[in-house]
Amino acid sequence: MKKIYITRNFYSTLVVTLLVCNMALAHDGKTHENQLVDTLQAVTTDAVVNATKKSVWGENYFPNSTLITQDGERVKFFDDLIKDKVVAINFIFTSCVDSCPLETARMKEVGEILGDRVGKDIFFYSISIDPETDTPAVLKAYKEKFKIGSNWKFLTGDKADIINIRKKLGLYLEYLQTGEEEDLENHNLNLIIGNQSTGRWMKSSPFENSYILASQLGDWLHNWKTVTAAKNSYAEAPQLRQLDPGEKLFRTRCSSCHKFGEEGVGPDLLAVTENRDHVWLKRWLKEPDKMLAEKDPLAVNLFNQYKISMPNMRLSAQDVDDIITYMALETKRLRL
Repeated sequence: MKKIYITRNFYSTLVVTLLVCNMALAHDGKTHENQLVDTLQAVTTDAVVNATKKSVWGENYFPNSTLITQDGERVKFFDDLIKDKVVAINFIFTSCVDSCPLETARMKEVGEILGDRVGKDIFFYSISIDPETDTPAVLKAYKEKFKIGSNWKFLTGDKADIINIRKKLGLYLEYLQTGEEEDLENHNLNLIIGNQSTGRWMKSSPFENSYILASQLGDWLHNWKTVTAAKNSYAEAPQLRQLDPGEKLFRTRCSSCHKFGEEGVGPDLLAVTENRDHVWLKRWLKEPDKMLAEKDPLAVNLFNQYKISMPNMRLSAQDVDDIITYMALETKRLRL
């Protein structure tokens, strides 16, 4: 909120206002001191409200550009999407083979934790940074691949308008521009959450824990208005254990799409280290995009079955070994 500077004119106006109030309220039973307090509170409240309306986080800052949803609906960025709302906004492109699928899967996981609050008091928006390719129909198909409901909008629009929105949100990196075209292959991982009415905004990582993101959106950005009154006992807290490197990687990179013992966005990973050739599995974790481009039969079959490309997570050889070790140990643990 901007500072309110009180000028000599303000004091002159206040004196006149007080005289008028004193005359108008002379017979309402209040003392002059009460009248003075009431008047000061009224003037201060009006000033704060006016300053908030003109704040840097209001309609004078954010563009009100027209965007188009996956269903072809035209909406205004400020008026329809973010005004007085708690929002999660990320920027994607549907041909992305690494971070975008991961980020979408992570946001879906967060949405499942928040439940029916998404679309009511928390709003999810994914905006394409490749609008020439990502038409409403393309975005709708992408959304359906992830089995995302109607409470989350995918949007496209004019490229210049989208760049302007990204700049205003602090999510546009100039050094990724190459001539007139953006370097999509190395685009910024950009998820931002915020409450427009309070001016609270923060960038987040798609690798963030889903429960932390859900708490930030559902509690912190709502000023903790929805926190349950129930108190939990420390005696009932679960016993924490040390996570090995493979499990840490799996939780941040893989758990949004994969589970053990059931299918998620991707295939069930129970016994995957036993059912897949070890050499094939190592390469699949390291460079799935190349294997799909080479028409590897198993890679093509997985894509045709799940309709989503396995993202290239830029894992090192050690990372791959750690994840494979964890998947084998988790399978063993679940069988006990």
